Amino acid sequence: MSAARTKPVSERLWAAAVWAGIGFFVVNLLALIAVVITSSFATRWLGTWLPNALTIKWYFEAWSEFQLDDVLLVTFEIVFAVVVISGLIGVPAAYAMARREFPGKKLVMLLFLLPLLVPPVTYGIPMATVLYQTGLGGTMFGVILANLVPTVPFVILVMIPFIEQIDPRVEAAAKVFGAGTFRLFTDVLLPLLTPGILAALLLVLVRTIAMFELTFLTAGPTSQTLVVALYYAVFASGVRAVQSIDAMAVVYMVTTLVWLVIALRFVNPTQIVTRAKQNPAH
Repeated sequence: MSAARTKPVSERLWAAAVWAGIGFFVVNLLALIAVVITSSFATRWLGTWLPNALTIKWYFEAWSEFQLDDVLLVTFEIVFAVVVISGLIGVPAAYAMARREFPGKKLVMLLFLLPLLVPPVTYGIPMATVLYQTGLGGTMFGVILANLVPTVPFVILVMIPFIEQIDPRVEAAAKVFGAGTFRLFTDVLLPLLTPGILAALLLVLVRTIAMFELTFLTAGPTSQTLVVALYYAVFASGVRAVQSIDAMAVVYMVTTLVWLVIALRFVNPTQIVTRAKQNPAH
């Protein structure tokens, strides 16, 4: 009887501790973001709770000083290329992994998982060395290749549950009625896989925008993405206003947040796990 009474109390205490920890994290995160945003609009902010006045001039200065128009253009070019190539490679590979049985399949899956589990800097340094030795380091193509290492496996692992939920008998029926490989993909599989493909590619987009280590190790002066340019703005030599760096940080946060919101519009974070547990044969 006493154990039955004690258990709910301990569970409530544990739940309260968890929620307190989450609340503490969220409050600190929001406070940090609020400070950066406020600083980016502040004319001067020293030793007071609020700035003396607000201005938008730091955004214009950051735009010209850090050449954000060029940086954003390079960022979108790299991200677009990574997204397209990841989809072209990852979706067919995911289909092969979902539909074919072959020796060493589990080992191949493990190899796909490694770039997602291992810290990027671990394999980024030797990969950057190879890229520079082959003349690709410091180029936009080299940055794209480096970012494909984690994004292609990511697309494969995301797409496998979406493919497995499609009944193989649907594909068999299409082949019976004369559909070739190309028409089978475009007329049958593509409409069914569109939500999964959009989800995977949009998440790859957000991931690539935020990827720092691999881009930093392989980018040159003309192939820096926004996150790398922000790093150089913070640690480069010289004196510059903190507000202009904060303005650049806000531009980065807004850019990433917009694409993240779009990605979440197409996919529920629990959808992948739920679909992975489904058995298409039942």
